[in-house]
Amino acid sequence: MAEEARANTVNSVVPGDEGEAKFKKCDQIAFYRRQKQGLATQYRPLLDTLVITDKGAQLELHDPGTRVKLLLQVCAINDGTVRVTVDELEPIRERYRVPDVLIGPPVCERLKVVRRGENSLTLGWGSGQYRFRVGASPFLLEVLCEDEVTVTLNPNGRLFFEPLQDPPETGLSAEADEEDEENTGLWKETFKQFVDIKANGPTSVGLDLRLHGFSHVYGVPEHADALRLKDTRDGDAYRLYNLDVFGYDIHSRLGLYGSVPFLLAHKPKRSVGVFWLNASETLLDIRSTEEGTATAEEGSNPPPEKRRVPPHTDLHWMSESGVIDTFVLLGPSPSQVFTQYAELTGHQALPPLFSLGYHQSRWSYEDEVDARAVDAGFDRHAIPYDVLWLDIDHTRGNRYFTWHPERFPDPVGLQRHLEERNRKLVVISDPHFKVDPLWSLYSEAKQGRHFVRDRTGGLYFGSCWPGDSCYVDFSSPKARAWYSSLFALEKYKGSTESLFVWNDMNEPSVFGGPEQTMPKDAVHCGGWEHRDLHNLYGFHQHLATVEGLLARSGGTERPFVLSRSFFAGSQRLVAVWTGDNLATWAYLKISIPMVLSLSIAGVAFCGADVGGFYWDPEPELLVRWNQAGALQPFFRGHSAMHAKRREPWLFGAAVTAAIRSAIRERYRLLPYWYTLFYHAHTAAQPPVRPLWVEFPQEEDTFAVENTYMIGSALLTCPVTDPGVTEVKVLLPGTDESWYDVSTGQVFSGGRSVSFPVTLDTVPLFQRGGTVVPRRTGPGSCTADLQKLPFTLTVALNSKGCAEGELYLDDGHSFNFRDRKQFSLRRFSLKQGRLLNCCADDAGRYGAGCSVQSVSFLGVKRKPSAVSVEISGAVKDCAEVQYQPESHKLTVEGLDLDVEKDWELRIL
Repeated sequence: MAEEARANTVNSVVPGDEGEAKFKKCDQIAFYRRQKQGLATQYRPLLDTLVITDKGAQLELHDPGTRVKLLLQVCAINDGTVRVTVDELEPIRERYRVPDVLIGPPVCERLKVVRRGENSLTLGWGSGQYRFRVGASPFLLEVLCEDEVTVTLNPNGRLFFEPLQDPPETGLSAEADEEDEENTGLWKETFKQFVDIKANGPTSVGLDLRLHGFSHVYGVPEHADALRLKDTRDGDAYRLYNLDVFGYDIHSRLGLYGSVPFLLAHKPKRSVGVFWLNASETLLDIRSTEEGTATAEEGSNPPPEKRRVPPHTDLHWMSESGVIDTFVLLGPSPSQVFTQYAELTGHQALPPLFSLGYHQSRWSYEDEVDARAVDAGFDRHAIPYDVLWLDIDHTRGNRYFTWHPERFPDPVGLQRHLEERNRKLVVISDPHFKVDPLWSLYSEAKQGRHFVRDRTGGLYFGSCWPGDSCYVDFSSPKARAWYSSLFALEKYKGSTESLFVWNDMNEPSVFGGPEQTMPKDAVHCGGWEHRDLHNLYGFHQHLATVEGLLARSGGTERPFVLSRSFFAGSQRLVAVWTGDNLATWAYLKISIPMVLSLSIAGVAFCGADVGGFYWDPEPELLVRWNQAGALQPFFRGHSAMHAKRREPWLFGAAVTAAIRSAIRERYRLLPYWYTLFYHAHTAAQPPVRPLWVEFPQEEDTFAVENTYMIGSALLTCPVTDPGVTEVKVLLPGTDESWYDVSTGQVFSGGRSVSFPVTLDTVPLFQRGGTVVPRRTGPGSCTADLQKLPFTLTVALNSKGCAEGELYLDDGHSFNFRDRKQFSLRRFSLKQGRLLNCCADDAGRYGAGCSVQSVSFLGVKRKPSAVSVEISGAVKDCAEVQYQPESHKLTVEGLDLDVEKDWELRIL
């Protein structure tokens, strides 16, 4: 209750912040009201207009009531994905289509007519496993998998398409019925004191889909809500509209900093995905129907009797502008859906190794002396870290690409100081530029027409940290190229090759703007309104930033960029975090489903700021948050100037020791994390994933959000409540064995266990049948870590087998891609023989690292001998220890080259 009361009195760090009242509820959004209140449409497909080409099939849709004519296009993509687009048949102007998100034109299969009826048409392709069926009365588009209807488009007749119009001749200021206009928001929409003038009038689009047999759906980040998406019939829809929401409400469907309009539905025998490619404000209504229930709108009106219906979930997508462009990904497994989505929007970038280490940030470190002292503090307290961060106050008057002359007079010296210790510096670069005619970068951007315009054609002026500001129009390729050029060493004075970038405030955030963002009637390159591309703004900024860092190195070094705002496809460019959270247990708890939702939607390099950005965490909370953060992909400590500093050694010896332990264990486990990111990069498998991804048949995992998998080998349940001495953990798989990583104690799967915890421990289990590589120590940073040998933990399954992989490269360049300088090793245990062999002959890399020791968990008896064979020579192992009480066998003193084939034999 104390936390709830505290959350109701959030004092924002943003000037003029009025709290949640500045954000719209769904019923305050005009296009949402129109679509929800409108009658079901009566579109009819004209089957005789069917045309089939190499790119798919198309036919016309007519609504006799409104006389609107649309063009429906369907195509089958050769990896098990179907694409459905709807546009006006003859628009008076082109409608906005999202650029740059898809990695290329999808490769389509040739469709063929397999059945014609008087009111239906069936199209097939390939082996005939999948089919489209078009129903004419009413219009339905069904996707069949092996003759079973899996997805239906337009089941409830919610296809909605407002055609472009010319402004009324009377002009927007002389509407005949102001009150009616205010209610419908056709040409003008008012929210609080803000008036949105719509140059094209109402342009919204919408479509409903039914997912047959599914009652569990996930994804569509970013929301501070449960992992499993909720039925919205009794509340607001899920909103996808990038907003700067400081101290956001928990268990809310308000859109936060980024938007990924991708949803994944799962049932025991199939997963499907739905990707709604639209960058305007989007809302998603979800209605789930369990088996055995019926609703009036699903039957006749009135329904003559209750009907038994199979389970299904209805999705209703609604967007303010653009076209309907939706993809249905047919799986059938979760991993196949991940792959299909990555084939559309790109795979997760392989990050530089340093970025998987610990990051220390604050708004703001005072000066160079302060920054150097923080760096020294980590070494003094034997806590590894890799990156120091500088917020806005490192600049000269919030002018990005500059340095404060008194606080940071020698930025190159600071970077060289960190570089000598193999550490990096990250600085902030926001999308707004201070209005200052005497500042060369502002003048360049103004002269080059690189700023967003207002609806009258003049510069758009907003307010952010510098005060009066202009915003770079990142939708313009020319503006992006100019912005990218600013990262060149000769242009960005005081920068070095070890400086990387943080894109913040890029929703974009506008102090005092409508919902604290840019007006929708602002104008971008090509004459597009901001409403058309709002959710793409941050994506285009970090695209330009990444391109700038790539150009800086001549394309040889992997960039690192963190972005607060994101969209589909951001995974191939940047890392993201969950934004401005608060230092409460509730925010720690919600961070786990938020990170899992991002991971499901392809944004795998993600995390939450440990300790909370604002307010002061109690010591126990800070420890638990660092333990949880160490088990998430992106791991950063950050705090506001109004909150206490978060350096790990400032809260007493016990807290320092506990945080040190969590960070050191993170570093030792980095070989496993880096291997997981390699698989994310090559196979689209997220490093962290819900339990049901690994155990798709087990329905008791479908709603679990406090426990998750790290890869396929580790399961964790971070402690997210104060004062607990035990945690209940679900261990899935009736035939699985789970080993406590700390003690080696084995637990059988298919049940929940009560696991005891202290302040120093967090539940972490290794799955039987897996091999997990670690370094023998943590080092002081990732570069130091790479000099240390490996140790392997081999956890036996019920058959005495195990398997795992280790990926190696230089950790920073693109040589793994361009020169095939990498090594992928596979460890497999079978019949008492652990083999190390090459898993990809295409790669060659001389890491010069060895395996020093191997621990086997689940060994039932003490072996008579342990030997190793290398190149035909067999040698007995002398340093062998067996612990009968824990069934653990440890072999040390091995010094085995990790990149050579060898075999360890247990006799």
